[in-house]
Amino acid sequence: MDREEMTIRELECLYRAGKWTEELQTRCLSDSRAGVQRLVHRWEREEQERARVEALYHYEFLAREKGCTLVAGVDEAGRGPLAGPVVVAAVILPLGFFLPHLNDSKKLSAAMREKLFSAITEGAVAVEIVSISEKIIDEKNIYQATKQGMREVVASLRPQPQHVLLDAVPLKLPMTSFSIVHGDAKSASIAAASIMAKVTRDRLMLKYDEEYPQYGFKKHKGYGTAEHLEALQKYGPCPIHRRSFEPIRSMASAY
Repeated sequence: MDREEMTIRELECLYRAGKWTEELQTRCLSDSRAGVQRLVHRWEREEQERARVEALYHYEFLAREKGCTLVAGVDEAGRGPLAGPVVVAAVILPLGFFLPHLNDSKKLSAAMREKLFSAITEGAVAVEIVSISEKIIDEKNIYQATKQGMREVVASLRPQPQHVLLDAVPLKLPMTSFSIVHGDAKSASIAAASIMAKVTRDRLMLKYDEEYPQYGFKKHKGYGTAEHLEALQKYGPCPIHRRSFEPIRSMASAY
């Protein structure tokens, strides 16, 4: 059936069935019907998103060219907060696995992070997540604690990766690795890891909010907001606060 003879409903059915082709797109560009133009613009947006996500596999494809078929991305959530653990995740994605909206977790809404968390869990070759406690953070400092978490999470991955992409943290590992500044916005695997770490940590802080409701962890997830600092002044630190972080360190002698 020629495009001009098709109703908008019939075209919508083709779209939903995944049968909208470049040829059909070209033929529909000149169709003045508003419903057809909506489909045309929707296809254009989806193609732009597909191209954006495909570009995130640049570093993964470079590794593939060197013979590495299992590439892990590693990222953390929670280096800056005054309370709670730092959570580290490692993810191996199937090469070219298309996840619409995949991006640095900080650029996504909580609802979208949750949606992608489920999609990554279902579609990834492997996912591992570790939590490094505030006690270890205080003993080692946050940078060393983060590196410990990265080593642990990579060691736990099954299958083991042949190459590891890290978000801005150089790390000596048994396999080759590459550190990328702002890697969570440049690598699909690191972006996926950032989402897994962020969602896991946020869920954990919601549980801590039930245990220590006076601090407002549900809202700020342990970061040093005005509300959090005010609660610290009023109630003092609780067991999950990082004693090596200011202003808690200066307050420690009073509690």
